Amino acid sequence: MTGTAGRGSGLTRFARRGGAVAVTAALLVVGTVLPVRAQMPGLPPIPLPDRPQLFETAEHSQIRLVVVTRGLSHPWGLAFLPDGSILVTERQGRLRLIRNGVLDPTPIAGVPVVHARGLAGLMDVALHPRFDENHHVYFTYSKPMGDEVRVTLARGRLDGLELTDVRDLFLSDPVGGGGTAASRVVFGVDGMLFMTVGGAFGASGGGQRAQDPGNTIGKLIRLTEDGGIPDDNPFVGREGTRPEVFSSGHRNQLGLTTHPETGDIWAHENGPLGGDEVNLIRAGGNYGWPVVSHSREYSGGRVALRTWQEGMESAEIVWLPAIAPSGMVFYDGTRFPEWQGNLFVGSLRIGGIRNTGHLQRIVFNEQGEEARRESLLVELRQRIRDVRQGPDGLLYVLTDADEGALLRIEPADAGVP
Repeated sequence: MTGTAGRGSGLTRFARRGGAVAVTAALLVVGTVLPVRAQMPGLPPIPLPDRPQLFETAEHSQIRLVVVTRGLSHPWGLAFLPDGSILVTERQGRLRLIRNGVLDPTPIAGVPVVHARGLAGLMDVALHPRFDENHHVYFTYSKPMGDEVRVTLARGRLDGLELTDVRDLFLSDPVGGGGTAASRVVFGVDGMLFMTVGGAFGASGGGQRAQDPGNTIGKLIRLTEDGGIPDDNPFVGREGTRPEVFSSGHRNQLGLTTHPETGDIWAHENGPLGGDEVNLIRAGGNYGWPVVSHSREYSGGRVALRTWQEGMESAEIVWLPAIAPSGMVFYDGTRFPEWQGNLFVGSLRIGGIRNTGHLQRIVFNEQGEEARRESLLVELRQRIRDVRQGPDGLLYVLTDADEGALLRIEPADAGVP
């Protein structure tokens, strides 16, 4: 959240430093309790277009949006298979396969039982860097364990439409608040697994776990491909700390990516009301939650009295009001030359207003500082859950809905498939 660190180089020398919850209440006026609207205000929803649509953008003239497939139930994450197929997770606990733009009606078997509530459920998915050799698929999910729920990293071997040899590699400490905690997973350039563990809600109580070195809630975890603890993790051998922890002071991280040139790990997290942020992760860094924050609680009061404190890391990007970021990727393809080095972040909604989700494009200057932002696909009024760059150099977007979809963004002159 706040603090200082040095800068390094990136695609443009910009790699700097080495679900929202609706609250219902009652209003007391002259002794009379008046009910507050059960749902937050919002714009009317708009159905996705049936045909490819063109959109104007600030630095790439026109882009074309194509609906690849529909019929996904609250999709969470995706991964591209070597044969061109796409794996997609659905929050309720299903792993789906999209082949040649067609959603296979049969979910992939072998996924464990999940606790699906709010953000919780089957979440992110990633392939082993040597997937061609071992067919290993990694995924994060909310694991029910009696009265407890734990954020879990698991691995299985993909064999057709089945995951075999599935086993848990890491289980977090118990998650409070009904078991809702977001999680993303990505492989670093060093071959290590990075996994976010959210769930540090509130400025006290559960939120304070983000500052507890002996608790894995509100942390970024670093593991070997088999779930072991790397010897060079920053807290290995320190008494009272969890050796899996790579960084701390996080609230609920819904975005995680690797910088394609520097290899740095970047993560973003949701604040309550405002204060969403993107962080460049440093080994052992403390990102402040809830000691320092730009956020307000859902009730309206400030989370913290300060937005900066010595010894805590500064956010690279902060959103006021909140955009509820989810999913994140740096673009380094050739299909959109003007976008190289840009950061793309999905948004579920702006400022608590329903049906205002979109895709944000963030541009950095030569010093690695944010230069400008552009909001894309605003007209669709969709909750954007994830955004990834495909092996074809195009951008792929998941919409979060009962009838969610996979979208593809391509240059306008690419031709209609």
